[in-house]
Amino acid sequence: MLGAAAVAAGGYGGWLEPQRRLSVARYRPDVPGWGGRAPLRIVMLSDIHAGEPVMPAARVAAVVARANALRPDLILLLGDFAGHDRFVSALVPMATIAGLLGGLRAPLGVHAVLGNHDWWDDPQASPQYPPACVEALAAAGVSVLRNGALRLRDGADGFWLAGLDSQTAFHETGADDLPRVLAALEDDAPAILMAHEPDIFARATPRFAMQLSGHTHGGQIRLAGWSPRVPSAYGNRYAYGLVREEGRSLVVSGGLGCSTLPVRFGVPPEITLVEVA
Repeated sequence: MLGAAAVAAGGYGGWLEPQRRLSVARYRPDVPGWGGRAPLRIVMLSDIHAGEPVMPAARVAAVVARANALRPDLILLLGDFAGHDRFVSALVPMATIAGLLGGLRAPLGVHAVLGNHDWWDDPQASPQYPPACVEALAAAGVSVLRNGALRLRDGADGFWLAGLDSQTAFHETGADDLPRVLAALEDDAPAILMAHEPDIFARATPRFAMQLSGHTHGGQIRLAGWSPRVPSAYGNRYAYGLVREEGRSLVVSGGLGCSTLPVRFGVPPEITLVEVA
């Protein structure tokens, strides 16, 4: 009996959940200072880790179609685009990934930040030379925010979208530059921060009304709201979902792909929908 249960759990976590399930996680965080601005529908796609068998090109295309069907105002890509670990049987070229992501549609555009693996897995990347995926994404019409900010919407509805580069780009040090991001905010309109790793939330300033992150995959294994292993200095504090601290909101996406092990259990691949009103 126990053996059959173990086989069933292994089949679910090693095949059904990571390769066949796709959920939409929905959040409506309180965003300080939003006031009477027009509502905003944000779709987040994080940690695609494209590669066979878990995330082949056809599955990325299906994610793009599902994301577009949600009719977002804004689409944000939170980094870690290509697969990398030893369980990936065939890589999906970055040009193919970028081409598929170029099919995403939103009136306020498609914007991205880089994840740690976008840096780690590009042998040519260095502090002087960004990963090649930046050029591939730009060619597909995706803007990559590397410690910068854009002002979106006009007039009284305007807000800032800021992007922080990976905080672990070079393992011991990051490519992130928070002071530079803050300097790019030219007025006091609300600012939304994109940051691949969630940990910056602990020391970021109240200037950011909301932070959107990925990286953790929700721990990839999550039981009763707890993950045994989370790639964060804060453990389960920033593992997954909506976090509220000191009047600010953080949304951590569970992401789409897998890293280290091709297993998901209790945290299925997700498209994350954030609605601000």
